[in-house]
Amino acid sequence: MANTYRALALLLSYPTAETVALMPAVRETLEQERLAPAGAVRGLAALSAELSEADLYDLQSRYVDLFDRTRSLSLQLYEHVHGESRDRGQAMVELLRLYSSRGLELTAKELPDHLPVFLEFLSLQPADEAAALLGEAAHVLEALRERLRKRESGYACVFDALLALAKADTDAAALQALMREPDDDPNDLEALDKAWAEEQVTFGPDKVGCPKAEAIIAQMKGTVA
Repeated sequence: MANTYRALALLLSYPTAETVALMPAVRETLEQERLAPAGAVRGLAALSAELSEADLYDLQSRYVDLFDRTRSLSLQLYEHVHGESRDRGQAMVELLRLYSSRGLELTAKELPDHLPVFLEFLSLQPADEAAALLGEAAHVLEALRERLRKRESGYACVFDALLALAKADTDAAALQALMREPDDDPNDLEALDKAWAEEQVTFGPDKVGCPKAEAIIAQMKGTVA
């Protein structure tokens, strides 16, 4: 079991009073396990410190703008691969079967391709298998990192760490295809309305997989107790 994956899942979860209270434990985990490169760990320490110290409302507003209102930064992995096609639904069914076969059961509110949920699953797998599974999403992780870097977001360092853990070469063609997709602006309300015209938008904890974040919190508390 690698708690580094669980720590990264917490960093990418919707900020709540409970998650930000665990940021010291996140830093301790990353420093003790040393699975991520030293440079990435320094960036993650800075991000976790920011999450600990900044106003919670501001953190939540920023998170929603980045990951809920900006489709090109969605943390739903299969959305980048399949969009809203039927293929995404079938892929999620297969992912749910994989989770269930390894003893991870999700709540009705959780989407299996939500990145923090996927990282929680990887934390329970042997290191080589976790790295291989993460590597399958390397092109999506790379695209997210580049878009976050463009915005000068501290969250980019989480993807530095994930790509280092994946230990896989990014599929250049797949990455180029993703980078050709529009990088939407959540402040462009006309474009936002058009993008979501056929889909109900739900923001906040239910959208971002907070039930799994609560499970991670409980496990992290047990780790540092």
